[in-house]
Amino acid sequence: MADTITPDSEHRGLVARLPQAIRDYALLARFDRPIGWWLLFWPGAWAVGLAGAGLQLELVAWMLLGSIAMRGAGCVYNDIVDADLDRQVARTASRPIASGRVSRKAAWAWLLALCGVGLIVLLQLRWEAQLVALCSLLLVAAYPFMKRITGFPQAWLGLVFTWAAPVGWIALRSDRLEVIAALYLGCMFWCIGYDTVYALQDREDDALVGIGSSALTLGDRVQAGVIAFYGLALACWGLSFWLMRQDWVALIALAPAAAQLMWQAFTLDKGDGANPLARFRSNRFLGLLVALACYVVGNA
Repeated sequence: MADTITPDSEHRGLVARLPQAIRDYALLARFDRPIGWWLLFWPGAWAVGLAGAGLQLELVAWMLLGSIAMRGAGCVYNDIVDADLDRQVARTASRPIASGRVSRKAAWAWLLALCGVGLIVLLQLRWEAQLVALCSLLLVAAYPFMKRITGFPQAWLGLVFTWAAPVGWIALRSDRLEVIAALYLGCMFWCIGYDTVYALQDREDDALVGIGSSALTLGDRVQAGVIAFYGLALACWGLSFWLMRQDWVALIALAPAAAQLMWQAFTLDKGDGANPLARFRSNRFLGLLVALACYVVGNA
């Protein structure tokens, strides 16, 4: 049973209880690794909090559902495109399509079903936010190919995986675009940083297969790179807070998040496979810290 579960699965017990046929589709959508949809969701929640419209629990709930569905759809699409590469990488060779347990035709059907859930969520937003959300589709479609043509695919992922920020903002307001621009730019740097940490697990396999990765490109400077990316993220978030509310006290709200990010970066051990994975997953908690800061600054 273990050989059909990706090694970094967070919920082996839950996934293992599913019948094999259902389990394969759950693995395709990465339902065993909720960290992915948390990372997709948080930028949208940050934008909603900073927009100054209160809790907006219904909107946040819809965005969480959309993040789960569309992260799943993106993973299925990625596995369809990358099946041949996945077979050559130890960590991904057991994925359902790469291993042959799920056909490409069945995977496309599952992808469409997940997109159907995403469409339901999309229809809950006002039309301006719908247009912003739809603008991400080409970026998403291009992402799996970036690792083949660039040594820094994490930069493209930063564009794609933080798109919920402008969607969440435009769902509530269409002004103060400089605020959301700074927040979004910070989200991009944050994403590049945490995915560089994640990519440390695959450096040897990526080099063998011949695909690009920021962890490979940075080489021995990975830790310095992560520190720089996280520092830039904090600077951009601080600028966003300042543009929203020109009060130095507001910047103090970022202090817990800054401490968490620096803990990640300065305790990163690129030679220990468990260490980068733990630091990567800790961004789920980082998301909560930034969400609280955004809500305080936007609604105080």
